[in-house]
Amino acid sequence: MAGGGRIKLDINSVRILVAGDVMLDRYWFGDVSRISPEAPVPVVRIERNEERLGGAANVARNTATLGARTSLLGITGQDEAGETVKRLLEESGIVSCLHPDRTISTTVKLRVIGRQQQLLRVDFENEPSGAVITDKFTLFQQLVNEHDIIIFSDYGKGALTHVRDMISLARQSGRTVLVDPKGDDYSIYAGATVLTPNRPELRMVVGSWNSEEQLTQKAQTLRASLGLEYLLLTRSEEGVSLYAEEFVHHIPAIAREVYDVSGAGDTVVATLGAMIGTGMDVREAVNIANRAAGIVVGKLGTGAVTPEELFDG
Repeated sequence: MAGGGRIKLDINSVRILVAGDVMLDRYWFGDVSRISPEAPVPVVRIERNEERLGGAANVARNTATLGARTSLLGITGQDEAGETVKRLLEESGIVSCLHPDRTISTTVKLRVIGRQQQLLRVDFENEPSGAVITDKFTLFQQLVNEHDIIIFSDYGKGALTHVRDMISLARQSGRTVLVDPKGDDYSIYAGATVLTPNRPELRMVVGSWNSEEQLTQKAQTLRASLGLEYLLLTRSEEGVSLYAEEFVHHIPAIAREVYDVSGAGDTVVATLGAMIGTGMDVREAVNIANRAAGIVVGKLGTGAVTPEELFDG
């Protein structure tokens, strides 16, 4: 990668299926000039708003922005927010495989921003119905063989109720499976190719550690017990660590001003999947995913990294 200039990768031929909890991220930006007389809270006069793909949809946005041929499997409500998600997917060139559920509302995260600082987040969410989840699994069975890389983006909202069976099916079909996990039961992700927890998520599962050696022991024990090829731990200011049977690969964080860490995990798993899909060695793929995370945390809110930012920057 020496010598500058764009790295030549055939990302456009990589077929990626992202499955998981689909959300709509809404941002209300405004000016704060006074405190409310009703309560000790700032009054925000809204001046503009933005809508962005969130959750699994943000992972799909990241892979599509890099140039991969991307499909998204998930669940939305039959509502205005769900229609907005479909429109944003179309604008991003993502194939929508969304299941509408008339019994729920589309998951929405509304962030109120004043003076470039997040003042409040309001979440609207419901768990999808069992019938729709079953229909989604049936569609997944049809989609697996049409894609090279399968990424599961689990935000614990219910869309990946059958993730254990989905991983098993994908692996039996010879597909590479990456999982961005949630919760304290990682047994449901057994057999995946790569698992990408962050520090708090891993600590919830394996407990605390007091040294690098103890962390390595806990991470390797977890990786082996789940039958993973790799466990990638994202460590914020400490960078990332890749654990494999044959090696441990540490990469320091890229020194950048951190503006907003939301969505950084989405960018890591998306970039890693796209790079692995090109046939790149996993350690080099992790290097590039770490670089992508360093770029996206310098942006406000959930974002995506372009090939120009990643390879020409």
